[in-house]
Amino acid sequence: MEIRRDRYLNRLISKKNNGLIKVITGIRRSGKSYLLFNLYFDYLISIGVPESNIITIPLDDVDYEEFCDPHALNEYIKTRISDKSQQYYVFIDEAQYAITKEEMKNPDHPIRLYGVLNSLLRRKNVDVYVTGSNSKFLSSDIMTEFRGRGDEIHISPLSFSEFYAASDKEMADAWNDYLYYGGLPHILFEPDNESKSAYLERLNKEIYLRDLCERYDIREQNGMESLMKIISSAIGSLSNAQKISDTFKSSGDKTLSMPTISNYLKYLQESFLIQKAERYDIKGRKYISTPSKYYYTDLGLRNALLNFRQFEETHLMENAIYNELIYRGYSVDVGVVEVRTPKDGKLLKKQLEVDFVVNHASRRYYIQSAFALPNQEKVEQEQASLIKIPDSFKKIIIVGGNTPLRRNEEGITVMGIFDFLLNENSLDL
Repeated sequence: MEIRRDRYLNRLISKKNNGLIKVITGIRRSGKSYLLFNLYFDYLISIGVPESNIITIPLDDVDYEEFCDPHALNEYIKTRISDKSQQYYVFIDEAQYAITKEEMKNPDHPIRLYGVLNSLLRRKNVDVYVTGSNSKFLSSDIMTEFRGRGDEIHISPLSFSEFYAASDKEMADAWNDYLYYGGLPHILFEPDNESKSAYLERLNKEIYLRDLCERYDIREQNGMESLMKIISSAIGSLSNAQKISDTFKSSGDKTLSMPTISNYLKYLQESFLIQKAERYDIKGRKYISTPSKYYYTDLGLRNALLNFRQFEETHLMENAIYNELIYRGYSVDVGVVEVRTPKDGKLLKKQLEVDFVVNHASRRYYIQSAFALPNQEKVEQEQASLIKIPDSFKKIIIVGGNTPLRRNEEGITVMGIFDFLLNENSLDL
């Protein structure tokens, strides 16, 4: 079975030998190594690059453990690129292993790995590629750390179109699998549902939770796991550290303070496990600082955290739409439209929610996620906020199932989830 990642492969090809460090980031097991060590490696071989000129260094492999020390890494690479007449390609996988906890925790502590990478950039015959599963290893500003010579490519788990193309199932069955088990590539190689579930549960406990606790010196592992479950249960709901703290307190758990919860949320985002969607006041054209929405980067990991007991297709579909928009490179916020409604001779303020405000350059789209539109009352409910938006950007309602594409009398486009997911230009239909 071949899993094509053409979007990312083409981006790497377009950046070959551009004088920048190509930094490939993404959640663990999302396919970064496969993209670099298989797909891009094979591409380089196909255009005539000698295999000996492609230097692969997987730092999470015990055989390469010594190169987690930046000095040893630098010396090893220098021995491999000694012929100045040759062009070399250096692949460093899971680069965060070459950064110490002290370097990661202290912003004033120089990160030695950056010195190694910047040194490689001074060599005209070396093209450098780095992967990492934690945005913290990029520091606060990759362009500053690499002196304006860093180029980030963020890779997501499989989109539904990639997942469906690689599966051997009918569309509806593939969609159910995708919502339930997510888009981590290895899921497609597991032979049955029991194996898929066990794989995701093992990843959560043995990799993601363990990595988080080790990387950030978290002693309250149970507290972090509880927080992850709360976020998983609340996808599509407005939340913040205070609300989560209140949830802990209401259950009698006072082990995590609000500042600790804020830090834990930041750690989850830095590890790419969750993504935060800010609220945006559409009429006021400004951001609302809190609360926000959190979406899980992979639905399978989210479901496994909850022991597959909270399968709510309405919220999972909303999360899948968010992930697809991020995959396509859009900037995504949660919209708020303030309206005034008359009551008892007064005008009362009311906030209506727009699921997604989607931006890319000069383009903008407003999107509502609706699992079903069984009657006119539901249609009016879903389009109420869209109608109140005082501009002419495109407004879309995405509906579950095979809803036919149409534009209603309010000028709102209604499309089915498969039309949206399987056509990369669907927002412009």
